[in-house]
Amino acid sequence: MILANVFCILLFLDKILHSLASGQDPHGWRTPVDCVRANELCAAESSCSSRYRTLRQCLAGRDRNTMLANKECQAALEVLQESPLYDCRCKRGMKKELQCLQIYWSIHLGLTEGEEFYEASPYEPVTSRLSDIFRLASIFSGMDPATNSKSNHCLDAAKACNLNDNCKRLRSAYISTCSKVISATERCNRRKCHKALRQFFDRVPSEYTYRLLFCSCKDQACAERRRQTIVPSCSYEDKEKPNCLDLRNMCRTDHLCRSRLADFHTNCQVSFQSLTSCPGDNYQACLGSYAGMIGFDMTPNYIDSSITSITVSPWCSCRGSGNMEEECEKFLRDFTENPCLRNAIQAFGNGTDVNLSPKNPSLPVTLPPKTEKSPALPDDINDSNTIYDTSVITTCTSVQEHGPKLNKSKEHSLCFSEVCVMASPGKRERGRLESMEV
Repeated sequence: MILANVFCILLFLDKILHSLASGQDPHGWRTPVDCVRANELCAAESSCSSRYRTLRQCLAGRDRNTMLANKECQAALEVLQESPLYDCRCKRGMKKELQCLQIYWSIHLGLTEGEEFYEASPYEPVTSRLSDIFRLASIFSGMDPATNSKSNHCLDAAKACNLNDNCKRLRSAYISTCSKVISATERCNRRKCHKALRQFFDRVPSEYTYRLLFCSCKDQACAERRRQTIVPSCSYEDKEKPNCLDLRNMCRTDHLCRSRLADFHTNCQVSFQSLTSCPGDNYQACLGSYAGMIGFDMTPNYIDSSITSITVSPWCSCRGSGNMEEECEKFLRDFTENPCLRNAIQAFGNGTDVNLSPKNPSLPVTLPPKTEKSPALPDDINDSNTIYDTSVITTCTSVQEHGPKLNKSKEHSLCFSEVCVMASPGKRERGRLESMEV
């Protein structure tokens, strides 16, 4: 009897080890791996590797849809859906990121019929939150992003960057590259400028980059410094604005740009099931996806240096869209009228985050009778109007301190006096490029 039990245990352990080695857990679910590792696992199995080669040949044809209609191509795709390649994901900034993304899209481009408006992100989900960024920023700089309301937060962010060797070096590199005039007809080398920007935002910790991109402002000079962060005269602006759908199509021909755009849509797409309008109420995921698009054709930026509203957009318009105008406007609104992105930028500027974990219950307090009962919200979101109007999320520190005792109109007035925002057009101040090095 004992020998029989030992034998069963050994068989069970052997099954577990075999499952882990093949990329599956003991219950039959595949353990997610990055696409480079998934490709290695597939190559070690003859059936998978041969099907993968077949699919790549199918996708290499000029008419992808015609190739995928081929029975052999469809059979290859069905087999690969049961392999680790189907569930694989990539990490932004990983050593072999481009190779990983190429493998990912070689599978997932075959799963879609034509162009999709929103594509799933090839990157692993973000689990960190803004509160983690605030904690690190406090450790490195000795102050939170929103402390000292009288200071110029964007100038403070530049000073904090200069105190870090890596941040200072890479920031100086992209400012120098993007500000260098090539000739009378070519104001800069945009390709090199974009590459330098990507290196900065991929290699410098977000506790520095976020403070430069999303610093809160109360005057136009501060807002203009924030707008000039990415040297928009080279990295962003052009003589004419292309059509947004044409710009999207161009972006999708590049695996990196396509992936960053898909990641932005995944993490910043407006959600009506959350308090903040963001998927999973995760501001950090949205801001990281936004920053990840800088340095590509789809580079977004603040459209002006206004202090009355936050408006960001890629450098494009919907002129010449024809019968695709509705789709184009929808695409553009994901940037210009996105409450998730706007609330995330405001939250970072105010040094606040949504705390979804329940706190220890406090002692009961006797309150005067009310004629209306407001719905209960998490402790860190005290604007009772939030649940009805997700386009405005109260994230001001002043509201957090006073709690729900303030009436709504007063909360909103306090909030908007705290928030740095931008909307009316302003002239570009080229002389500010030199002052950015401060």
